[in-house]
Formats: sequence, C-alpha cells, structure tokens
Amino acid sequence: MPKPLLIYIHGFNSSPDSWKAQVLRDLLAGADAPADLLVPRLSHWPAEAVRQLQLLIEAASERRITLIGSSLGGFYATWLCQQFPNLRAVLVNPAVNPDRLLADWLGENENIYTHERYCLTREHLRQLQALHVDPIARPEQLLLLVQTADETLDYREAVEKYAQSVQYVQPGGSHGFDAFDRLIPAILAFAEGRVELPECTPLPEAVRN
Repeated sequence: MPKPLLIYIHGFNSSPDSWKAQVLRDLLAGADAPADLLVPRLSHWPAEAVRQLQLLIEAASERRITLIGSSLGGFYATWLCQQFPNLRAVLVNPAVNPDRLLADWLGENENIYTHERYCLTREHLRQLQALHVDPIARPEQLLLLVQTADETLDYREAVEKYAQSVQYVQPGGSHGFDAFDRLIPAILAFAEGRVELPECTPLPEAVRN
C-alpha cells in the first residue's frame, strides 16, 4: 500500500522554497519517512493554481491525500476539500477573505522567492471570489492551526469560519507560524485520521524552531 501523500500549498507571493516547505522536506526526507511530500510551484492566477492542484490530486487518487495550506494556500485547500470528499486539509494561518486582503496589492508585484514579476488585477480578485466556500459542507475534513499574533491576518476570522472543525489556537507566533516543526506530528496524525494535538502553550517572541 502506498504511503500517504502530503501536498503543501504555499501562499501569496511564496514558493516551494518557503520556510515551512523546507521544514517539511527536511523532516520527511528519506525512504523511511511516514509520508511522501509534493510542493508544487503555483501560478499567481487563482483559477490556474487550483487547476494545478486538482490535477495532482486526480493523479494520486488511489492514495490518502492531505493538503497543508498556508495563508492563501489554506483558502485553496478549503475549496479543494469541497470538490474531493476523501481529502483532508491542515490550514495554517489561512486567508479567509483573500479577495479583500489582496485588493491593496493591485498592480505590479514580485514574488519574494522566485522574483517573478506580474500585475495583480481585478480579475485575480474575481477568481478568488469564485472560490469562496460558505458553508463548509464537511468541517471534519479540516484541521485549523492559527497563531494569535499573526501580523497579516486576523486569526479570529479563521476561528469563526472553521468553528465546526478541530482547532489549535496558539497565543503569540506570527503569520509564518513560528515553531511549525513542532506541529508536524499532529499533522501526520490528522492525515491518518487521528487528532493528536500538543498542549497549546503561548509562544515567546522570535521563536522559530
């Protein structure tokens, strides 16, 4: 039987070289790793990004797949779980209303990792609006991980949006989700259908691992 498959979905202006993606690669390296990992580089166009992810999911349909979506990636993961009833998803400081958030970013942008330059347009926002999920049909598919000191998003929006899902709300931290590596055992457990969250203690400032 093939190993479970994790698909990490990076956020806006991010890439497979992001810190959390690197942490996952390091911890899941080697033939004895408990799961395989894919970290696709996604288009800046929302419709194209979710299509890329749909194709990956369909190609591995015989496997147990868990998405790990960070920020905008969490928004995409929420939509994908409504399309694929057997998926699970871990949402890490997810964006709840990215079309509103990114309205302030209209115009020229540059990906901080790849240095790709592109123009963010109102068509991007329209494509994001089309991916909103309300209500969430199967909240048990989702595990929410948020930190209250997220400097980019209001964590309370996610807590309200995913009220029927299992939640881990940690005081402190950042939008990048400090000490993300400490939650990987819980992510792997959730991928296997279990909930095994560590004690939720406040994080001191500047904790990264």
